[in-house]
Amino acid sequence: MSPDAALSLAERKRLLVATELTEAALQLLALRGFDAVTVDEIVAAAGVSKRTFFRYFASKEDVVVQFLAGMGSDIHAALAERPAGEPPSASLRHAVAVPLAACTDKHADHTARALRVVQLILRTPALLARFLERQAAWREALAAELAHRQGLDPAVDLYPRLAAGTALVAFHTALQRWGDSDAAEDPMALLDRAFAVVAPALDPQDRGEGPLD
Repeated sequence: MSPDAALSLAERKRLLVATELTEAALQLLALRGFDAVTVDEIVAAAGVSKRTFFRYFASKEDVVVQFLAGMGSDIHAALAERPAGEPPSASLRHAVAVPLAACTDKHADHTARALRVVQLILRTPALLARFLERQAAWREALAAELAHRQGLDPAVDLYPRLAAGTALVAFHTALQRWGDSDAAEDPMALLDRAFAVVAPALDPQDRGEGPLD
């Protein structure tokens, strides 16, 4: 086996362990509550050692933070892949729909697990604060992508950050409503309703904005 092949195998194994550990941790935290669960209980549920846990995560909060980082990467990648001539509202709606669709695009058990994780994050003050912190970072990444797509300077033009922030508010609103309804409402329909409200601001014919002093 070549060194490259060995590295690839090692990386795949590491990713598998991290994924399984993340899933076990999130589900235990969602079922019992963030404050009620210890790292010892997480590693017991995942069938790994405490040393293995700390090889991947600095704390149980870090499990959720890394999960959110992956969500943000998915949103940014989805925006970057949209057609160049597409209206910004359509591109942004598609991008922020990716994590929402992932919550419900499989079987009922998957939806139930996703719901518990979403409710855990939104209903735990410390985790909600980290979620909002992550969204601020997502906004900057989405704003940079929008500016690139439209030939704008985000340091001068207000539009990229405002549009990115508006899209993320629509996303958060739909996610919150879905969690509050215990998945009784369709998150994609909620997102469509949210974007019906904000799309006119995302797709103005003439923003009429000049350079800022």
